[in-house]
Amino acid sequence: MTEILNQALENLNYGMVWFLMLLESTVIPVPSELVVAPAAFNAADGAFNIWLIILFATIGADCGATINYIAGYYLGRPIIYKFANSKWGKMCLLNQKKVEQAEKYFDDHGAIATISGRLVPGIRHLISIPAGLARMNYWRFLLFTTLGAGVWNCILAGLGWWLHTFVTKDELNMKIEEYSEYIKYSIILIVILVICFFLIKHIIKKKKQG
Repeated sequence: MTEILNQALENLNYGMVWFLMLLESTVIPVPSELVVAPAAFNAADGAFNIWLIILFATIGADCGATINYIAGYYLGRPIIYKFANSKWGKMCLLNQKKVEQAEKYFDDHGAIATISGRLVPGIRHLISIPAGLARMNYWRFLLFTTLGAGVWNCILAGLGWWLHTFVTKDELNMKIEEYSEYIKYSIILIVILVICFFLIKHIIKKKKQG
């Protein structure tokens, strides 16, 4: 599997970006940082259009998230947990605890979790499952997923484009891993601030109604 993924990452094009981001949004461990950022790096060389990279990456994320949503909606919790605990689940670096964490995040934050959850490492590719389990309206789910995935892909594309100004292609992956840690922490902070904003807004609305 690792060898196949490495081969795919070395031969990036619009279709491959779509496909890899589809996988990344299911349960297959494809790091989006190593898909979108390198594609944007190549776009800075004139190989691709950066806006099309973001578009195909976001559509891929929507397709993968829809697969997880459908699995949660139609298969239900027992089958999802059974798969997570199976050898196939372990091959995908999945376990029941990770699914439960995604469920808790969704339960704590409601439908908005399908936007903010797309920005949280460890939650991003699983947040669609609890949305399906909760039978969230699909079109609302798709809108929120598109917004969250779009923001994430813009950040990664911006990182790849920016790195093009001072690193070589051979140094790219190392630098992406280095800077992606800072990005992750920054995004977590943004997510916390957004959640606090909506929470305060909800409390103020309740008080006015009272």
